[in-house]
Amino acid sequence: MSVCLYTDVHVPFAITSELRLRDVDVLTAQEDSATLLADSQLLNRAAEAGRVFFSQDTDVLKIACQWQRNREAFAGVIYAHQLRVSIGQCVADLELIAKATDPEEWTDRVVFLPL
Repeated sequence: MSVCLYTDVHVPFAITSELRLRDVDVLTAQEDSATLLADSQLLNRAAEAGRVFFSQDTDVLKIACQWQRNREAFAGVIYAHQLRVSIGQCVADLELIAKATDPEEWTDRVVFLPL
């Protein structure tokens, strides 16, 4: 089974569109009518949808770390710094993650790009 992704509003459309060209299942916060939700609500929304959350927002990292400490469940977070990882590298790494891993592997994990 492949990993489905949920992206927040900070992720460039170029990443989303390129992933879709590579047959990666991606749902954006915009498409989910969730652009005004707080980061913690977005993490919950992704988990409810069975999707790993991809973000370029450092606030998401703080929340995920706090949830790990408190043993609050989430579907996983992938983080890429906006200025340190190119769009192409994000796409390549996210495609690899989506196609080569299972959703269960991501539960309560935080991973940084590039891999």
